[in-house]
Amino acid sequence: MQLLKIVLVALVFIVNLMIAQPSWAGKDFTKGADYAEVTQALNQLLAAKDTPEQAGYTPEEFQQRLAQLQFQKNIIETAKKRAQCRNETGKTLAVYANKPKKSPTQLYYLAAGQITDDDWDCDGIYLPAGTQVVLSPNTPAQELTEAIAVKFVDGTQSVATVNPGTGAIALNVEPAKVFKIGESDWLLPALSQAEIDTQVPTPELID
Repeated sequence: MQLLKIVLVALVFIVNLMIAQPSWAGKDFTKGADYAEVTQALNQLLAAKDTPEQAGYTPEEFQQRLAQLQFQKNIIETAKKRAQCRNETGKTLAVYANKPKKSPTQLYYLAAGQITDDDWDCDGIYLPAGTQVVLSPNTPAQELTEAIAVKFVDGTQSVATVNPGTGAIALNVEPAKVFKIGESDWLLPALSQAEIDTQVPTPELID
């Protein structure tokens, strides 16, 4: 009887290993909405590679957009953990984050020097009007005339820093999307950086 119990326990353990994702396994983000959206956009772009001007692109713009989508696709395919935001700006950063199955995407506050916990998805960053920002390695710093939200794809490990020469916020990863008020269901309040600096950082973001 004892031997039978041992055999049954061993069988249950083996079956669990076969049908369940082990807790130590990496995340698979290729089943998410971001991956479906990026691959669809990439396929549509590639379909127009012989006549990019008919899709509204110059040859240079086509290659730039192609590189952007391929980069985003690679991030999602190789990511091992949820998207995180690191704040190296020296100021409080407003970030969009959600806790899967527990909390939808909302605006939270991340203190300087902190990184969001990998139990959360850091979906993007809020940048208030008046911010000097570099959104892409190929573009100069610009001063925002209105608040924007930048969105990253699943698995992105983003870092926001400040250029000591210009004072502009720079991102290590080009955002997948940039939203203005009314272009997304994300809340874009009219906050200044001074008002963001007075906000209490959200403690659960860095559990």
